[in-house]
Amino acid sequence: MFAPGQNMDTSRIVRDGSAESSRVELIQITPKLLAVDAATEKDGQVPAELLAYHPQDYRIGPSDLLYITVWDHPELTAPSGQQQQIDANGRLVRPDGTLFYPYIGTVRVAGRTIEEVRSEIASRLAQYVESPQVDLAILRFASQKVVVNGAFAKAGAQPITTTPLSLMEAVSTAGVNAGSADLSNLVLKRDGREYALNLDALNDLQQSDLYSVYLKDGDQVYLPYNDRRKVYLMGEVNAPRAITYKTKNLNLADALGSVGGLNQASSNGKAVYVIRGVEDLARQKAKVFQLDAQSPTAFILAQRFNLQPQDVVYVGPAGVTRWNRLISQLVPSTTIIGTGANVKNDLSDSSN
Repeated sequence: MFAPGQNMDTSRIVRDGSAESSRVELIQITPKLLAVDAATEKDGQVPAELLAYHPQDYRIGPSDLLYITVWDHPELTAPSGQQQQIDANGRLVRPDGTLFYPYIGTVRVAGRTIEEVRSEIASRLAQYVESPQVDLAILRFASQKVVVNGAFAKAGAQPITTTPLSLMEAVSTAGVNAGSADLSNLVLKRDGREYALNLDALNDLQQSDLYSVYLKDGDQVYLPYNDRRKVYLMGEVNAPRAITYKTKNLNLADALGSVGGLNQASSNGKAVYVIRGVEDLARQKAKVFQLDAQSPTAFILAQRFNLQPQDVVYVGPAGVTRWNRLISQLVPSTTIIGTGANVKNDLSDSSN
């Protein structure tokens, strides 16, 4: 007899040869399955080419603002006057990579280090100033930058300076939006290639590794939002709903715990399923993982079984629950029939 309510008949997946069942694979959650998954996990690994990059000395570029000091010659150091703000006496690098300096004229500075430019200015000034003592600093870095976008509190451009900028420092400066960020899918775009990094897993590494990924001019860092990083809990759980998560993993035990666990009055402990879809169901099989929650090892297995975004966790009803639902559907009907019969009998009695 058919009973109302949602129910998953997994026996069809195993025995039925229909087109529908051939697109689904039923997999038991066992210690062997978890061992295989653990062996193939690569979370937390940083690509070798990222670790191999080491920034060189900073190269001056267009739009950088330089401050050139010639000791004992304030007219050269601060031609606008000592009372002016320091930026007013800065030397802006032109779009063509040059700047103008008194006495020596045009100096090409783009693509050169601070020391290289300092030495050239001192050498050329020696024709006009005896033993010039020249110093050079960069007031504003504008020629090289990285762009940080996504679930950050302060997304936007960050300059590359004379101090190498690590990926973790850039992320820290931007500030992760903890409530909406997907920490497991940070993407670094460099030279036409994308590197997927698990930021949450990186936090488990040693500090020396955390700050060993350095950024360079043109890099883009994107931290996605976790609006699609969710799983759905349905069926005989105490509070069915979709839950989002931002960390690298959400295990089955935590997911069930977040909705109050299985409904003890109506759930079937042997019918805990994790339904995992595929992009092309015509070519790939969807997977249905089954956990026997009545097994003594069930809690341990659930703790070690990691869910994936868009998984559906479904807990089936117990047999008595399906029977009770059938009765609850029939009772209103039998009540109406009984009421009609009573009315008919009352009318018959009154006519006698």
